[in-house]
Amino acid sequence: MTTKASPIKPRDRDTIISALRAGVVPRLGLQHVQVGRQREIEALIRDIERIGEGGSSIRFVIGSYGAGKTFFLFLVRQIALQSKLAVCQADLAPDRRIHATGGQARSLYAELARSLATRTAPDGGALRNILESYIQKATERASKSGVPVETAVREGLGDIREMVAGYDFATVVAAYARGYEDGNTTLQDNALRWLRGEYSTRTEAKADLGVRTIIDDGSFYDGLRLLARFVRIAGFGGMLVCLDELVNLYKLQSSQARKQNYEQILRILNDVLQGTTEGIGFILGGTPEFLLDTRRGLYSYEALQSRLAENSFAGNGLADYSGPVVNLPSLTPEELYHLLERLRDVFAGGVQEKWLVPDDALTAFMDHCSNKIGDAYFRTPRNTVKAFVDLLAILDQNPGTKWQELLGQVDISEDSQGSSDLDVAADSDDPDDELATLSL
Repeated sequence: MTTKASPIKPRDRDTIISALRAGVVPRLGLQHVQVGRQREIEALIRDIERIGEGGSSIRFVIGSYGAGKTFFLFLVRQIALQSKLAVCQADLAPDRRIHATGGQARSLYAELARSLATRTAPDGGALRNILESYIQKATERASKSGVPVETAVREGLGDIREMVAGYDFATVVAAYARGYEDGNTTLQDNALRWLRGEYSTRTEAKADLGVRTIIDDGSFYDGLRLLARFVRIAGFGGMLVCLDELVNLYKLQSSQARKQNYEQILRILNDVLQGTTEGIGFILGGTPEFLLDTRRGLYSYEALQSRLAENSFAGNGLADYSGPVVNLPSLTPEELYHLLERLRDVFAGGVQEKWLVPDDALTAFMDHCSNKIGDAYFRTPRNTVKAFVDLLAILDQNPGTKWQELLGQVDISEDSQGSSDLDVAADSDDPDDELATLSL
């Protein structure tokens, strides 16, 4: 089986190759290396459509280290941006949690707000653009009705003022509009700081903006709901929140801290399932242990276990994609072969005449992986992808080298989690993962 090559932008090519060789997800050109998982993607597309229609959604994307969770989240993020949603994303870490009392939840909110992206600002930092887009629409309304711009700004935020902390949120947006109209950059920057959750004390916020509250640890979720509502008022379909590496909650030593974070997740899950929130979606990426461990994982919290349990009728080839948990399946041999084809094509810049190896090399490479590590390279294929790209890099830089001679020297090692990782555009769940290299 061969695929017809199509031209690939040099920037996309270099980004994909550099990222895969480093074991991280490329931010450009994901469409060139996406294979399989069609039904999972279709399920997330339905979620995106629901958000755009004013609904809400939550999904737990579960997969082993290297199974492609981060890549999957990035792909869904791109689809959401093309569907006119605003998207924010962040990785959980020791200093960024969903619930905390020492500033870690506020830090996570601030990271999400800074990463806010739209189709015209896909790399983040879109909050200022969204604000100014809203102000321009309010200015048009003000000119038609003959009222001051700030009055039109406030009138458009009526729904927000009724939400928790919504009055101060609306006051800050109006302050930004006033600074925008007057050319007061200091006022605009202060308003952005507040909206991004960057104020650490109420005293400072009151002095700068005249508001009595700030977005802090206790208002993490409420702040996201306010932001999602404002995004919709500004003309976007809604907001998608992508949180990766939730395994960091599983790793918390304090059982009380884990419980409080799981309670916050339960609150979000209940709001979505009961339909009490709108225009916002959540995608949470984690490992099977994070979900299933009854001592430290989500299943250790009985209310979450009952809501996230697998459909008892699923199995024997039957799957349910309507539940909150999306388990990333293993790649089939056919999908893995197609992936190697795509990687070969990317390396050649989409020019078939520049392919570095024939189809026989792809089959031989897969046979080598199967003999070396068994079926694990289908389940978590990160290392195998990296090794294949490394192989192509050697052939590219050393003309005349025979792939047959190099193939026996490829070392596909097992990672620190005890499974061989080889998936397109690797996850970054475990910073201690040792990626496979060519032992030349």
